[in-house]
Amino acid sequence: MSLHTSRLSLAGAPVLVVHRDSREDALRRGAVLFFHGLSGSKEVHERELRLFAEHGLFAVGVDAVGHGERRYPDFEARFERSPEEAFLGVVQATAREVPALLDALVKEHGASPDRLGIGGASLGGYITYAALVEERRLRAAVPFIASPEWSLPLPASPHQHLERFFPVALFSQTAGRDEVVRSSDTRRFHERLEPFYARAHERLCYREFPESAHMMRPQDWDVATRDAAEWLVRFLSSEVPR
Repeated sequence: MSLHTSRLSLAGAPVLVVHRDSREDALRRGAVLFFHGLSGSKEVHERELRLFAEHGLFAVGVDAVGHGERRYPDFEARFERSPEEAFLGVVQATAREVPALLDALVKEHGASPDRLGIGGASLGGYITYAALVEERRLRAAVPFIASPEWSLPLPASPHQHLERFFPVALFSQTAGRDEVVRSSDTRRFHERLEPFYARAHERLCYREFPESAHMMRPQDWDVATRDAAEWLVRFLSSEVPR
């Protein structure tokens, strides 16, 4: 199997792209944005990008605002001074870029506008939930070890916008022993979403790995990422209920 990797700027954001065989075939099957954790970069999840690409997708790792190639020069000071405000500032700023990223994928690179997905781990998972509130073209989402309920009482917190999620095929995965993110918040969020998915319950899934902490056990992470890839392939190619 031949995988191709390239680095480019997408709507002004530095990205790492991985795809199998031809770009055109991968873009036709589905394009997926994937976001890393706090203080990380697009390169951290090259393994996951390769996994998505092996499943036939056009996988795009993105440097979040203030990270990677565009890391804040005062990164440490920002997060020491006001960690929660700085964290959610990155979440909101990066989520606001998602519409432009999708525009570029569709208009400049030929991605199918009906097969656009998103995912991310930790900070990237928070960005995923926030982007689903911002952008209605996203068809499938795979956030890991993250919460849709923010630590500060801000009106933009995704858990306050339940009506924005259906019909996105949402597969959230958390860690039962997570010492950073409360899995109970994400579990409760999925319970509250169930009435919205009543006519397409297969498009909503929550899984918790009871023995994993925030840095998930390798065997759990392997299962989580494999199933996320299969979820994306399944729902990016399926009809969307109206």
